[in-house]
Amino acid sequence: MPMYQPCKRDTVVVGYEGGGDGQILDLESAVKDGVLGGVDGGVVGTGVCKKLDLSEMIEELDLSEVPTVFICPISLEPMQDPVTLCTGQTYERSNILKWFSLGHFTCPTTMQELWDDSITPNTTLYRLIYTWFSQKYLLMKKKSEDVQGRASELLETLKKVKGQARVQALKELHQVVSAHSTARKTVIDRGGVSIMSSLLGPFTSHAVGSEVIGILVSLTLDSESKKNLMQPAKISLMVDILNEGSIETKINCTRLMEYLIDDKDFRSEIISSHSLLVGLMRFVKDKRRSNGICHGLSLLKTISLHQEVRNLLVSIGAVSQLVELLSGLEPDCLELALCVLDALASIPEGRVALKDCSNTIPIMVKLLMRISENCTQYALSILWSVCKLAPDECSSVAVDAGLAAKLLLVIQSGCNPVLKQQSAELLKLCSLNYSDTIFISKCKLTRTFQ
Repeated sequence: MPMYQPCKRDTVVVGYEGGGDGQILDLESAVKDGVLGGVDGGVVGTGVCKKLDLSEMIEELDLSEVPTVFICPISLEPMQDPVTLCTGQTYERSNILKWFSLGHFTCPTTMQELWDDSITPNTTLYRLIYTWFSQKYLLMKKKSEDVQGRASELLETLKKVKGQARVQALKELHQVVSAHSTARKTVIDRGGVSIMSSLLGPFTSHAVGSEVIGILVSLTLDSESKKNLMQPAKISLMVDILNEGSIETKINCTRLMEYLIDDKDFRSEIISSHSLLVGLMRFVKDKRRSNGICHGLSLLKTISLHQEVRNLLVSIGAVSQLVELLSGLEPDCLELALCVLDALASIPEGRVALKDCSNTIPIMVKLLMRISENCTQYALSILWSVCKLAPDECSSVAVDAGLAAKLLLVIQSGCNPVLKQQSAELLKLCSLNYSDTIFISKCKLTRTFQ
Protein backbone atom coordinates (compact mmCIF):
# COMPACT_ATOMS: atom_id res chain seq x y z
CA MET A 1 0.00 0.00 0.00
CA PRO A 2 1.41 3.43 -0.88
CA MET A 3 2.21 6.27 1.52
CA TYR A 4 -0.98 8.30 1.24
CA GLN A 5 -0.80 11.91 0.19
CA PRO A 6 -3.51 14.16 1.61
CA CYS A 7 -5.70 16.05 -0.82
CA LYS A 8 -5.13 19.79 -1.04
CA ARG A 9 -8.27 20.44 1.06
CA ASP A 10 -10.00 18.33 3.68
CA THR A 11 -12.89 17.66 1.35
CA VAL A 12 -15.12 14.73 0.58
CA VAL A 13 -16.43 14.05 -2.91
CA VAL A 14 -20.02 12.81 -3.04
CA GLY A 15 -21.19 11.65 -6.48
CA TYR A 16 -20.09 8.91 -8.83
CA GLU A 17 -17.91 11.00 -11.05
CA GLY A 18 -15.31 11.84 -8.42
CA GLY A 19 -14.65 15.56 -8.60
CA GLY A 20 -16.62 15.97 -11.82
CA ASP A 21 -20.37 16.00 -11.23
CA GLY A 22 -20.32 15.29 -7.51
CA GLN A 23 -20.68 17.73 -4.63
CA ILE A 24 -17.55 18.89 -2.85
CA LEU A 25 -18.19 18.84 0.89
CA ASP A 26 -16.13 19.32 4.00
CA LEU A 27 -16.80 17.09 6.97
CA GLU A 28 -19.06 19.56 8.80
CA SER A 29 -21.19 20.25 5.69
CA ALA A 30 -21.49 16.55 4.89
CA VAL A 31 -22.95 15.84 8.29
CA LYS A 32 -25.17 18.95 8.39
CA ASP A 33 -26.67 18.32 4.95
CA GLY A 34 -27.51 14.70 5.81
CA VAL A 35 -25.64 13.07 2.93
CA LEU A 36 -24.70 10.09 5.08
CA GLY A 37 -28.17 8.69 5.68
CA GLY A 38 -28.83 5.05 4.83
CA VAL A 39 -25.20 3.97 4.53
CA ASP A 40 -25.38 1.15 7.02
CA GLY A 41 -27.29 -1.24 4.75
CA GLY A 42 -25.17 -0.74 1.66
CA VAL A 43 -23.94 1.97 -0.69
CA VAL A 44 -26.16 5.02 -1.06
CA GLY A 45 -27.99 5.25 -4.37
CA THR A 46 -26.17 2.37 -6.01
CA GLY A 47 -28.75 -0.37 -5.81
CA VAL A 48 -26.10 -2.62 -4.28
CA CYS A 49 -27.46 -4.67 -1.39
CA LYS A 50 -24.24 -6.42 -0.54
CA LYS A 51 -22.21 -4.72 2.15
CA LEU A 52 -18.79 -3.90 0.74
CA ASP A 53 -15.75 -4.58 2.92
CA LEU A 54 -13.90 -1.33 3.65
CA SER A 55 -10.45 -2.90 4.03
CA GLU A 56 -10.81 -4.75 0.71
CA MET A 57 -11.92 -1.56 -1.04
CA ILE A 58 -8.94 0.38 0.34
CA GLU A 59 -6.53 -2.34 -0.76
CA GLU A 60 -8.02 -2.74 -4.25
CA LEU A 61 -8.29 0.98 -4.97
CA ASP A 62 -4.68 1.57 -3.86
CA LEU A 63 -5.20 5.35 -4.03
CA SER A 64 -2.29 7.73 -3.57
CA GLU A 65 -4.47 10.68 -2.53
CA VAL A 66 -7.07 10.46 0.22
CA PRO A 67 -8.75 13.35 2.11
CA THR A 68 -6.64 14.27 5.13
CA VAL A 69 -9.54 13.83 7.53
CA PHE A 70 -9.60 10.10 6.65
CA ILE A 71 -5.93 9.53 7.50
CA CYS A 72 -4.78 8.27 10.89
CA PRO A 73 -2.07 10.68 12.17
CA ILE A 74 -0.11 7.73 13.60
CA SER A 75 0.07 5.32 10.64
CA LEU A 76 -0.69 7.80 7.83
CA GLU A 77 -3.07 5.17 6.42
CA PRO A 78 -6.86 5.49 5.87
CA MET A 79 -8.83 4.72 9.02
CA GLN A 80 -11.17 1.73 9.09
CA ASP A 81 -12.26 1.98 12.72
CA PRO A 82 -11.86 5.66 13.74
CA VAL A 83 -12.09 6.55 17.44
CA THR A 84 -11.89 9.95 19.11
CA LEU A 85 -10.03 10.92 22.29
CA CYS A 86 -11.10 13.44 24.88
CA THR A 87 -8.87 16.01 23.10
CA GLY A 88 -11.06 15.78 19.99
CA GLN A 89 -8.36 14.09 17.88
CA THR A 90 -9.31 10.96 15.92
CA TYR A 91 -7.15 7.87 15.30
CA GLU A 92 -7.42 4.34 14.02
CA ARG A 93 -8.47 2.20 17.01
CA SER A 94 -5.63 -0.33 16.78
CA ASN A 95 -3.00 2.40 16.46
CA ILE A 96 -4.10 4.43 19.49
CA LEU A 97 -4.46 1.29 21.62
CA LYS A 98 -0.90 0.33 20.69
CA TRP A 99 0.19 3.87 21.66
CA PHE A 100 -1.42 3.38 25.08
CA SER A 101 0.15 -0.08 25.48
CA LEU A 102 3.59 1.50 25.12
CA GLY A 103 2.92 3.55 28.27
CA HIS A 104 1.91 6.82 26.58
CA PHE A 105 -1.08 8.60 28.10
CA THR A 106 -0.93 11.66 25.89
CA CYS A 107 -2.58 12.65 22.63
CA PRO A 108 -0.05 11.78 19.87
CA THR A 109 -0.97 14.85 17.82
CA THR A 110 -1.14 17.57 20.50
CA MET A 111 0.96 15.80 23.18
CA GLN A 112 -1.63 16.90 25.76
CA GLU A 113 -2.00 14.71 28.83
CA LEU A 114 -5.30 12.85 28.71
CA TRP A 115 -7.76 13.55 31.53
CA ASP A 116 -9.90 10.68 30.27
CA ASP A 117 -8.44 7.58 28.65
CA SER A 118 -11.70 6.38 27.10
CA ILE A 119 -12.09 6.23 23.33
CA THR A 120 -15.30 6.95 21.47
CA PRO A 121 -16.16 5.39 18.08
CA ASN A 122 -16.47 8.15 15.46
CA THR A 123 -19.40 6.67 13.52
CA THR A 124 -19.98 9.83 11.50
CA LEU A 125 -16.44 9.83 10.16
CA TYR A 126 -16.61 6.08 9.56
CA ARG A 127 -19.70 6.55 7.39
CA LEU A 128 -17.99 9.32 5.45
CA ILE A 129 -14.94 7.14 4.86
CA TYR A 130 -17.11 4.19 3.86
CA THR A 131 -19.22 6.27 1.47
CA TRP A 132 -16.21 7.90 -0.17
CA PHE A 133 -14.36 4.63 -0.75
CA SER A 134 -17.56 2.84 -1.84
CA GLN A 135 -18.25 5.38 -4.55
CA LYS A 136 -14.66 5.28 -5.79
CA TYR A 137 -14.74 1.49 -5.74
CA LEU A 138 -18.01 1.18 -7.66
CA LEU A 139 -16.85 3.71 -10.23
CA MET A 140 -13.67 1.70 -10.68
CA LYS A 141 -15.68 -1.51 -11.11
CA LYS A 142 -17.98 0.12 -13.66
CA LYS A 143 -15.03 1.44 -15.66
CA SER A 144 -13.40 -1.97 -15.45
CA GLU A 145 -16.49 -3.65 -16.90
CA ASP A 146 -16.67 -1.04 -19.68
CA VAL A 147 -12.98 -1.55 -20.50
CA GLN A 148 -13.34 -5.34 -20.60
CA GLY A 149 -16.30 -5.05 -22.93
CA ARG A 150 -14.47 -2.66 -25.24
CA ALA A 151 -11.41 -4.93 -25.36
CA SER A 152 -13.62 -7.85 -26.41
CA GLU A 153 -15.28 -5.75 -29.11
CA LEU A 154 -11.93 -4.67 -30.51
CA LEU A 155 -10.70 -8.26 -30.68
CA GLU A 156 -13.80 -9.23 -32.68
CA THR A 157 -13.29 -6.22 -34.95
CA LEU A 158 -9.68 -7.22 -35.65
CA LYS A 159 -10.86 -10.59 -36.98
CA LYS A 160 -12.83 -8.81 -39.71
CA VAL A 161 -11.17 -5.55 -40.74
CA LYS A 162 -8.04 -4.74 -42.76
CA GLY A 163 -6.08 -1.70 -43.83
CA GLN A 164 -6.50 1.57 -41.92
CA ALA A 165 -9.47 0.22 -39.95
CA ARG A 166 -7.21 -2.49 -38.56
CA VAL A 167 -4.56 0.07 -37.60
CA GLN A 168 -7.15 2.21 -35.79
CA ALA A 169 -8.56 -0.79 -33.90
CA LEU A 170 -5.04 -1.80 -32.86
CA LYS A 171 -4.21 1.74 -31.71
CA GLU A 172 -7.28 1.80 -29.48
CA LEU A 173 -6.59 -1.68 -28.11
CA HIS A 174 -2.98 -0.65 -27.44
CA GLN A 175 -4.19 2.31 -25.38
CA VAL A 176 -6.71 0.19 -23.47
CA VAL A 177 -4.30 -2.62 -22.51
CA SER A 178 -1.58 -0.16 -21.56
CA ALA A 179 -3.89 1.57 -19.09
CA HIS A 180 -6.01 -1.25 -17.62
CA SER A 181 -4.96 -4.58 -16.12
CA THR A 182 -8.53 -5.90 -16.55
CA ALA A 183 -8.29 -5.28 -20.30
CA ARG A 184 -5.01 -7.19 -20.45
CA LYS A 185 -6.64 -10.16 -18.72
CA THR A 186 -9.59 -10.00 -21.12
CA VAL A 187 -7.30 -9.99 -24.16
CA ILE A 188 -5.46 -13.06 -22.86
CA ASP A 189 -8.65 -14.91 -21.87
CA ARG A 190 -10.32 -14.21 -25.25
CA GLY A 191 -7.43 -15.55 -27.32
CA GLY A 192 -6.05 -12.12 -28.09
CA VAL A 193 -2.43 -13.26 -28.03
CA SER A 194 -3.08 -15.67 -30.92
CA ILE A 195 -4.86 -12.92 -32.85
CA MET A 196 -1.93 -10.54 -32.32
CA SER A 197 0.61 -13.18 -33.29
CA SER A 198 -1.30 -13.98 -36.49
CA LEU A 199 -0.97 -10.34 -37.55
CA LEU A 200 2.84 -10.53 -37.53
CA GLY A 201 4.50 -11.86 -40.67
CA PRO A 202 6.66 -11.02 -43.68
CA PHE A 203 3.96 -8.86 -45.29
CA THR A 204 2.88 -6.99 -42.17
CA SER A 205 3.09 -3.21 -42.45
CA HIS A 206 5.15 -1.35 -39.87
CA ALA A 207 2.03 0.55 -38.77
CA VAL A 208 0.31 -2.72 -37.84
CA GLY A 209 3.47 -4.36 -36.49
CA SER A 210 4.29 -1.43 -34.19
CA GLU A 211 0.85 -1.53 -32.55
CA VAL A 212 0.84 -5.33 -32.23
CA ILE A 213 4.27 -5.31 -30.56
CA GLY A 214 3.11 -2.55 -28.20
CA ILE A 215 0.14 -4.71 -27.19
CA LEU A 216 2.12 -7.94 -26.81
CA VAL A 217 4.73 -6.34 -24.59
CA SER A 218 1.96 -5.46 -22.10
CA LEU A 219 0.70 -9.05 -21.85
CA THR A 220 1.83 -12.12 -19.94
CA LEU A 221 2.73 -14.74 -22.54
CA ASP A 222 2.74 -18.48 -21.99
CA SER A 223 5.41 -20.79 -23.45
CA GLU A 224 3.31 -21.72 -26.48
CA SER A 225 2.72 -18.05 -27.34
CA LYS A 226 6.43 -17.28 -27.00
CA LYS A 227 7.33 -20.22 -29.20
CA ASN A 228 4.91 -18.99 -31.86
CA LEU A 229 6.37 -15.47 -31.73
CA MET A 230 9.92 -16.81 -32.15
CA GLN A 231 9.28 -17.91 -35.71
CA PRO A 232 12.01 -16.45 -37.99
CA ALA A 233 9.52 -14.37 -40.04
CA LYS A 234 8.15 -12.71 -36.91
CA ILE A 235 11.60 -12.03 -35.44
CA SER A 236 12.69 -10.61 -38.81
CA LEU A 237 9.75 -8.17 -38.72
CA MET A 238 10.66 -7.11 -35.17
CA VAL A 239 14.24 -6.45 -36.30
CA ASP A 240 13.01 -4.34 -39.23
CA ILE A 241 10.74 -2.32 -36.93
CA LEU A 242 13.58 -1.92 -34.42
CA ASN A 243 15.71 -0.39 -37.16
CA GLU A 244 13.05 1.95 -38.53
CA GLY A 245 10.38 2.58 -35.87
CA SER A 246 9.75 5.45 -33.47
CA ILE A 247 11.52 5.59 -30.11
CA GLU A 248 8.49 4.08 -28.35
CA THR A 249 8.32 1.27 -30.90
CA LYS A 250 12.06 0.58 -30.62
CA ILE A 251 11.72 0.30 -26.84
CA ASN A 252 8.75 -2.06 -27.19
CA CYS A 253 10.72 -4.19 -29.66
CA THR A 254 13.69 -4.53 -27.30
CA ARG A 255 11.42 -5.37 -24.36
CA LEU A 256 9.50 -8.01 -26.30
CA MET A 257 12.60 -9.62 -27.77
CA GLU A 258 14.27 -9.76 -24.35
CA TYR A 259 11.12 -11.36 -22.95
CA LEU A 260 11.22 -14.01 -25.69
CA ILE A 261 14.94 -14.68 -25.30
CA ASP A 262 14.42 -15.55 -21.63
CA ASP A 263 12.22 -18.49 -22.61
CA LYS A 264 13.74 -21.95 -22.09
CA ASP A 265 12.86 -22.98 -25.66
CA PHE A 266 14.73 -20.05 -27.18
CA ARG A 267 17.25 -20.88 -29.92
CA SER A 268 20.25 -18.56 -30.10
CA GLU A 269 20.46 -18.75 -33.91
CA ILE A 270 17.28 -16.66 -34.01
CA ILE A 271 19.20 -13.62 -32.73
CA SER A 272 22.40 -14.29 -34.67
CA SER A 273 21.34 -11.55 -37.03
CA HIS A 274 23.75 -8.94 -38.31
CA SER A 275 20.84 -6.55 -38.88
CA LEU A 276 19.58 -6.97 -35.29
CA LEU A 277 22.96 -6.34 -33.68
CA VAL A 278 23.77 -3.35 -35.91
CA GLY A 279 20.33 -1.91 -35.20
CA LEU A 280 20.79 -2.38 -31.47
CA MET A 281 24.20 -0.68 -31.49
CA ARG A 282 22.74 2.21 -33.47
CA PHE A 283 19.91 2.44 -30.95
CA VAL A 284 22.13 2.58 -27.84
CA LYS A 285 24.40 5.19 -29.42
CA ASP A 286 21.55 7.54 -30.32
CA LYS A 287 21.99 10.33 -27.75
CA ARG A 288 18.89 12.11 -29.06
CA ARG A 289 16.79 9.27 -27.63
CA SER A 290 18.49 8.70 -24.29
CA ASN A 291 15.35 7.16 -22.75
CA GLY A 292 15.84 4.10 -24.94
CA ILE A 293 19.52 3.44 -24.20
CA CYS A 294 18.94 1.29 -21.10
CA HIS A 295 16.38 -0.87 -22.91
CA GLY A 296 18.79 -1.43 -25.79
CA LEU A 297 21.69 -2.24 -23.46
CA SER A 298 19.48 -4.60 -21.46
CA LEU A 299 18.72 -6.59 -24.63
CA LEU A 300 22.39 -6.51 -25.59
CA LYS A 301 23.26 -7.92 -22.16
CA THR A 302 20.76 -10.76 -22.59
CA ILE A 303 22.03 -11.48 -26.10
CA SER A 304 25.68 -11.44 -25.03
CA LEU A 305 25.00 -14.28 -22.60
CA HIS A 306 24.81 -16.56 -25.66
CA GLN A 307 28.28 -17.69 -26.69
CA GLU A 308 27.34 -17.94 -30.37
CA VAL A 309 26.52 -14.23 -30.63
CA ARG A 310 29.66 -12.80 -28.99
CA ASN A 311 31.91 -13.21 -32.02
CA LEU A 312 29.33 -11.48 -34.20
CA LEU A 313 29.11 -8.58 -31.74
CA VAL A 314 32.89 -8.18 -31.79
CA SER A 315 32.97 -8.36 -35.59
CA ILE A 316 30.59 -5.38 -35.96
CA GLY A 317 32.81 -3.21 -33.75
CA ALA A 318 30.63 -3.34 -30.63
CA VAL A 319 33.63 -3.28 -28.27
CA SER A 320 35.09 0.08 -29.29
CA GLN A 321 31.61 1.60 -29.67
CA LEU A 322 30.59 0.57 -26.16
CA VAL A 323 33.87 1.74 -24.62
CA GLU A 324 33.42 5.19 -26.16
CA LEU A 325 29.85 5.25 -24.90
CA LEU A 326 30.74 4.57 -21.24
CA SER A 327 31.69 8.07 -20.11
CA GLY A 328 28.27 9.54 -20.95
CA LEU A 329 26.04 6.85 -19.43
CA GLU A 330 23.88 6.98 -16.32
CA PRO A 331 24.82 4.46 -13.57
CA ASP A 332 22.13 1.88 -14.49
CA CYS A 333 23.05 1.97 -18.17
CA LEU A 334 26.76 1.97 -17.35
CA GLU A 335 26.45 -1.25 -15.40
CA LEU A 336 24.66 -2.92 -18.33
CA ALA A 337 27.32 -1.78 -20.82
CA LEU A 338 30.15 -3.03 -18.58
CA CYS A 339 28.38 -6.38 -18.25
CA VAL A 340 28.28 -6.70 -22.05
CA LEU A 341 31.98 -5.78 -22.37
CA ASP A 342 32.88 -8.28 -19.65
CA ALA A 343 30.99 -10.99 -21.56
CA LEU A 344 32.85 -10.09 -24.77
CA ALA A 345 36.16 -10.21 -22.86
CA SER A 346 35.52 -13.91 -22.31
CA ILE A 347 36.45 -14.71 -25.94
CA PRO A 348 39.89 -14.13 -27.52
CA GLU A 349 38.57 -11.77 -30.20
CA GLY A 350 36.87 -9.66 -27.54
CA ARG A 351 40.05 -9.37 -25.45
CA VAL A 352 42.06 -8.29 -28.49
CA ALA A 353 39.42 -5.68 -29.38
CA LEU A 354 39.50 -4.32 -25.83
CA LYS A 355 43.31 -4.14 -25.85
CA ASP A 356 43.33 -2.37 -29.21
CA CYS A 357 40.91 0.29 -27.99
CA SER A 358 43.13 3.04 -26.55
CA ASN A 359 40.53 4.22 -24.02
CA THR A 360 39.74 0.83 -22.48
CA ILE A 361 42.34 0.86 -19.71
CA PRO A 362 42.06 4.55 -18.64
CA ILE A 363 38.25 4.35 -18.50
CA MET A 364 38.22 1.04 -16.58
CA VAL A 365 40.73 2.38 -14.05
CA LYS A 366 38.62 5.50 -13.58
CA LEU A 367 35.49 3.42 -12.93
CA LEU A 368 37.04 1.39 -10.10
CA MET A 369 35.37 2.31 -6.78
CA ARG A 370 33.40 5.07 -8.46
CA ILE A 371 29.84 3.88 -9.24
CA SER A 372 28.90 0.61 -7.57
CA GLU A 373 30.45 -2.67 -6.49
CA ASN A 374 29.06 -4.36 -9.60
CA CYS A 375 30.68 -1.75 -11.84
CA THR A 376 33.96 -2.22 -9.98
CA GLN A 377 33.69 -5.98 -10.45
CA TYR A 378 33.11 -5.70 -14.21
CA ALA A 379 35.86 -3.09 -14.69
CA LEU A 380 38.32 -5.19 -12.67
CA SER A 381 37.48 -8.31 -14.67
CA ILE A 382 38.00 -6.46 -17.96
CA LEU A 383 41.32 -5.00 -16.77
CA TRP A 384 42.50 -8.46 -15.75
CA SER A 385 41.59 -9.91 -19.16
CA VAL A 386 43.44 -7.15 -21.02
CA CYS A 387 46.54 -7.05 -18.80
CA LYS A 388 46.81 -10.84 -18.81
CA LEU A 389 46.69 -10.81 -22.63
CA ALA A 390 49.60 -8.37 -23.00
CA PRO A 391 51.17 -7.79 -19.57
CA ASP A 392 54.24 -5.83 -20.74
CA GLU A 393 52.26 -3.39 -22.87
CA CYS A 394 49.05 -3.05 -20.86
CA SER A 395 50.44 -3.09 -17.33
CA SER A 396 52.54 0.02 -17.89
CA VAL A 397 49.54 1.85 -19.40
CA ALA A 398 47.40 0.80 -16.44
CA VAL A 399 50.00 1.89 -13.88
CA ASP A 400 50.38 5.28 -15.58
CA ALA A 401 46.56 5.63 -15.41
CA GLY A 402 46.67 5.21 -11.62
CA LEU A 403 45.65 1.58 -11.35
CA ALA A 404 47.83 0.67 -8.36
CA ALA A 405 46.32 3.28 -6.06
CA LYS A 406 42.82 2.21 -7.08
CA LEU A 407 43.61 -1.46 -6.47
CA LEU A 408 44.95 -0.68 -2.99
CA LEU A 409 41.72 1.22 -2.34
CA VAL A 410 39.70 -1.87 -3.30
CA ILE A 411 41.87 -4.09 -1.08
CA GLN A 412 41.41 -1.79 1.90
CA SER A 413 37.66 -1.34 1.38
CA GLY A 414 34.79 -3.38 2.80
CA CYS A 415 33.81 -4.86 -0.54
CA ASN A 416 33.51 -8.50 -1.60
CA PRO A 417 36.55 -10.63 -0.61
CA VAL A 418 36.66 -12.03 -4.17
CA LEU A 419 37.20 -8.50 -5.51
CA LYS A 420 39.98 -7.95 -2.99
CA GLN A 421 41.69 -11.14 -4.14
CA GLN A 422 41.37 -10.19 -7.81
CA SER A 423 42.78 -6.75 -7.02
CA ALA A 424 45.77 -8.25 -5.23
CA GLU A 425 46.49 -10.57 -8.16
CA LEU A 426 46.21 -7.75 -10.70
CA LEU A 427 48.46 -5.54 -8.56
CA LYS A 428 51.04 -8.29 -8.49
CA LEU A 429 50.79 -8.77 -12.27
CA CYS A 430 51.34 -5.04 -12.90
CA SER A 431 54.38 -4.91 -10.62
CA LEU A 432 56.32 -7.70 -12.34
CA ASN A 433 58.08 -5.36 -14.79
CA TYR A 434 59.35 -3.00 -12.09
CA SER A 435 61.58 -3.09 -9.05
CA ASP A 436 59.76 -2.26 -5.81
CA THR A 437 61.32 1.18 -5.62
CA ILE A 438 60.48 2.15 -9.20
CA PHE A 439 56.97 0.71 -8.96
CA ILE A 440 56.23 2.63 -5.75
CA SER A 441 57.64 5.75 -7.34
CA LYS A 442 55.54 5.40 -10.50
CA CYS A 443 52.46 4.76 -8.42
CA LYS A 444 53.19 7.74 -6.18
CA LEU A 445 52.67 5.56 -3.11
CA THR A 446 54.17 6.41 0.27
CA ARG A 447 54.28 2.86 1.57
CA THR A 448 55.21 -0.49 0.18
CA PHE A 449 53.01 -3.53 -0.19
CA GLN A 450 53.42 -7.28 0.00
